[in-house]
Amino acid sequence: MRQLTRFTTGALLALALLVNPRGADALTFTTIDVPGATATFASKINAAGQIVGGFTDASGNDHGFVLDNGTYITIDFPGGIATGAFGINAAGQIVGIYIDPAAVTHGFLLEHGHFTAIDFPGSTSTEAFDINARGEIVGRFNDASGTVHGFLLSKSTFASIDPPGPGYSQAIGINAHGQIVGGFEPPGHHGFIFDNDAFALVDFPGGLATDALGIDAAGRIVGRYVDAGSVFQGFLMHQAGFVTIAPPGSTFTEAIGINASGDIVGDYIDASGTLHGFLATQ
Repeated sequence: MRQLTRFTTGALLALALLVNPRGADALTFTTIDVPGATATFASKINAAGQIVGGFTDASGNDHGFVLDNGTYITIDFPGGIATGAFGINAAGQIVGIYIDPAAVTHGFLLEHGHFTAIDFPGSTSTEAFDINARGEIVGRFNDASGTVHGFLLSKSTFASIDPPGPGYSQAIGINAHGQIVGGFEPPGHHGFIFDNDAFALVDFPGGLATDALGIDAAGRIVGRYVDAGSVFQGFLMHQAGFVTIAPPGSTFTEAIGINASGDIVGDYIDASGTLHGFLATQ
């Protein structure tokens, strides 16, 4: 029914960029908290400013949400015991994950109020993380041996996304041109961009580990890195270099999505240990 392709060709190249702290102080941070939630994360943002993510309610149940013009709309896969929304495109199509009553994780697509499950053939679990304007979906899956791979779903065809070498990989973001970002290991833990059948490393200079989590049409990349003090920080990578993204008072940050206007969403943990979503604008 679906052709299975494995991308393992292409050069693995390092992106040589410098840290550029300019611009970090120019960001304005807005906290995103679903009313009544004990924890909230924001994952992606589209050109219209619609934001998707997930939250934990007072009873400890996990739900997805879309934030549209100041209104939170809860997303729950029918029959699922937990749901999270992770990607949204300009048409308002949403992808994410749900857990079924047997505790198996699946991806999903939500469009026009209709849910469709997404499962990589032969996988034991599947998670969908982003969708672009062409309806191409990226995520990750576990194979029968327990190894985690990234994937691309395009026109009903699945392809695994694996940088050269053995080990774990995940595809987290995709833009309108089909450029894909994610992370992999070993050796080490690196971010990557996959473009025109070639992989390139995305490593925050001096970071102990890096994940690339989102990419816009202009090629700007957001993600997270582990600094010298073993603290997770968010980052933005553009032509001038890397910028650290960390809401004031945060002890953990990851920047996950960026839209064409340069608006960035993600999540952070405050000094009390509570998880919040955030929107960063210039």
